[in-house]
Amino acid sequence: MKILVTGGAGFIGSAVIRYLINETEHSVVNVDKLTYAGNLASLGQSAESPRYAFERLDIADADGLNATFERHRPDAVMHLAAESHVDRSIHGPADFIHTNLVGTGVLLEAARRYFEALPAARRAAFRFHHVSTDEVYGDLDGPEGLFTEETPYAPSSPYSASKAGSDHLVRAWHRTYGLPVLVTNCSNNYGPFHFPEKLIPLIILNARAGRPLPVYGDGGQVRDWLYVEDHARALVRVLEAGEVGETYNIGGHNEHRNLEVVERICALLEELAPTHPEGVARYADLITYVTDRPGHDRRYAIDAEKIERELGWRPQESFDSGLRKTVAWYLNNDDWIAGVTSGAYREWTERQYGAPPGSGTP
Repeated sequence: MKILVTGGAGFIGSAVIRYLINETEHSVVNVDKLTYAGNLASLGQSAESPRYAFERLDIADADGLNATFERHRPDAVMHLAAESHVDRSIHGPADFIHTNLVGTGVLLEAARRYFEALPAARRAAFRFHHVSTDEVYGDLDGPEGLFTEETPYAPSSPYSASKAGSDHLVRAWHRTYGLPVLVTNCSNNYGPFHFPEKLIPLIILNARAGRPLPVYGDGGQVRDWLYVEDHARALVRVLEAGEVGETYNIGGHNEHRNLEVVERICALLEELAPTHPEGVARYADLITYVTDRPGHDRRYAIDAEKIERELGWRPQESFDSGLRKTVAWYLNNDDWIAGVTSGAYREWTERQYGAPPGSGTP
């Protein structure tokens, strides 16, 4: 297949593209706006493949999307482009509404126009795979229970509300227009190439720099952790074999409290990077409790039994093995980290492509 991947320079999107190029015969068209969290360097040598093409484009740009569909003639869409940081959504929800709701709506219309004009055989094979989050379900009461594909939506943050809305749009385009859609909702991802505003890379980099390790509230929030490369395999499996109109929850079977995650990172750093920053006796001494975020969900946990039973997918990484790989990657990839944290990558992107569409950057 030729697959149009939106958000392919992001954390999960780049993992999907690396998997598609390195492990399958599919071709990829990467559509990405290249905002602050999009990084083409995360694609590595995959971007040099003759089966890879890049289009810098805002998914809310209808004319640009229509031209891209006509130019590349994809067989499927994997829609990962999204604003995804909860804290940013609390302080600036407009970007989340623009990308996650408006952008998804514009993309759906572009895909529908293209789909309806396809020859019958290609129309029968076409798929629109929408990648979402478990945060649309809100949180779970107590230590028991799991999110299933039938769990009612109860989003808590502007981020999760915008993703919930995008899920509803995708299902509406399936029911109203017959667009052949697939929806997946995943638990917290982690792994290499993660932008350092998220918990795990933030803790690793702060610890190495001797900065405080911020933990919201009492650190008792529970998340189910999914290694990003396991997620990429699951997404491609759903695209290739999932049943049209169905939803598949994807989880890592790794529930841990946030404080426990931070403590495990500190323990791994003691082993893998035993030379401490000046004035720091132990990495764990840097743990600092901060005021909890507004509306912070207490527990997420995914029931991934459906994708395991119907499509034969299971995660290959345990949390211990995946976290060790992640910490080691951040300790051994200073160039990527420096480019992201210093602003050098963004400066290069703007020289190469100009400011992101709609960014307001001169």
